[in-house]
Amino acid sequence: MRDPLLDLDRSEALRLLHEMVRIRRFEERCVELYSAERIRGFLHLYIGEEAVAAGAMGALRPTDAVVATYREHGHALARGVGAPSIMAEMFGVVEGCSRGRGGSMHLFDASTRFYGGNAIVAGGLPLAVGLALADRMSGRDGVTACFFGEGAVAEGEFHEAMNLAALWSLPVLFCCENNLYAMGTALERSESETDLALKASGYGVTAWAVDGMDVLACAAAARRAVDTVRGGGGPVFLEFRTYRFRAHSMYDPELYRSKEEVERWRERDPIDLFTARLAAAGLLEPGDLDRIEDEVVAEIDEAVRFAEAGTPEPVEDLTKDVYRRAV
Repeated sequence: MRDPLLDLDRSEALRLLHEMVRIRRFEERCVELYSAERIRGFLHLYIGEEAVAAGAMGALRPTDAVVATYREHGHALARGVGAPSIMAEMFGVVEGCSRGRGGSMHLFDASTRFYGGNAIVAGGLPLAVGLALADRMSGRDGVTACFFGEGAVAEGEFHEAMNLAALWSLPVLFCCENNLYAMGTALERSESETDLALKASGYGVTAWAVDGMDVLACAAAARRAVDTVRGGGGPVFLEFRTYRFRAHSMYDPELYRSKEEVERWRERDPIDLFTARLAAAGLLEPGDLDRIEDEVVAEIDEAVRFAEAGTPEPVEDLTKDVYRRAV
């Protein structure tokens, strides 16, 4: 198979590396802020899975829609939601992308067509089908990319969404981020068929598996899938086989997997692997990585300053945007 590095120009290579480093460092800063009790509530980290968001998001147009899960910081950043807006949301201030009401699990930004941040497992799947149906009925050629974990495959919403998308040939790209553990439940303990691409194909949906630790493989698969969907080929299901290096959430004691397993997967760190490949191919020059790190740190520092200067929502606005049925 032809090495995709041969078709990669230097600017695109550095963009992908920058995006992955940006996602990683943003989340590492969030860990520090959470430990200092500046960020409260739940916090689900994407560390280890950056290649999926960084690779896949580049295949989408600004007019396409994106739906994600509660582990969505990386998706939001890669989609173009501003780091200051996201960090402010983490801090729970009104300058946040959800006016401080959503927090880590409910990032939302209509201007980039980023529709969550959905805290309910599989909750974004029906939404993605609805967005795709709206594009179809409005005559738009948009694609809706729906990111979800493998735990969602066990939920009824997954099967309903897959069935309708296939039945109506809707323009949905289903991006399953299979990190092997739905919270603390191993895939083989919840699914009789662990080949999720094969499972999805049972609905008549084009599906294949991708190395989710390889950013170029993720990018190539996403481009092929988006071209198929946008060209009228119906929905596509991609199983990104990846791994999260951190626990399910900051509250998770992580008793369901061994440290040795985590360390084995850390040897396939997507950032380290891509950096080494770029250096070997002559696409990474001395000083490139240091420059990227400096740019990312400066951006995150500014995002933290923006969030720290944010405005808490007035108590009198507590019931604003809360609807009740008239009696």
